[in-house]
Amino acid sequence: MPTQISVALLIFIATIGLSLLGLYAAPKIIERNLFRPYWLTRKKQYETVITSGFVHADLMHLIFNMVTFYFFAFGLERWIGGTRFALLYLAGLLASHAGTYYKQKNNPEYASLGASGAISAVLFAAIVYNPNQSLFIIPIPVPIPAPLFALGYLAYSWYASKHPHGRINHDAHLGGAIAGLAFVALMDPSAYARLF
Repeated sequence: MPTQISVALLIFIATIGLSLLGLYAAPKIIERNLFRPYWLTRKKQYETVITSGFVHADLMHLIFNMVTFYFFAFGLERWIGGTRFALLYLAGLLASHAGTYYKQKNNPEYASLGASGAISAVLFAAIVYNPNQSLFIIPIPVPIPAPLFALGYLAYSWYASKHPHGRINHDAHLGGAIAGLAFVALMDPSAYARLF
């Protein structure tokens, strides 16, 4: 029986590779894949709804997203399978961009990038399945419970969306979180019952 390729691993490698390539070797990769709500239909840049999730604004943006992905995505994929994981990731990207599109559709200057919405969907879905997990973040010397990390993630996102910096789409985090919770409710409602 052939070994199935990990969807999470493919996303992880592609995101790191394309982001580093765009940041340090070919900036046109980032510029070409920015999500621009105003231009989405006007210039038919539909692919950027997906491709913007594979490039990042800077190294810290990439590291933060990939650390979160690393701690939650691989375990979640083992739990729900590669196909459902791919659908969840896609749902997170689409949901996070839907809110951004609605908010910024009349702003020709707005552009964003990053996997934050999809990763937020993964984070919140993973917490439904395994609310007792925790993660370590250097330099904090103690494990952080996943639900506490998720709340901190949303609090930071709310604050950062009120004080925008660069092209990071902080609004995407909330849309992604809702997508992750809704995805589990639709695909596996019994997961919520197991929480109690």
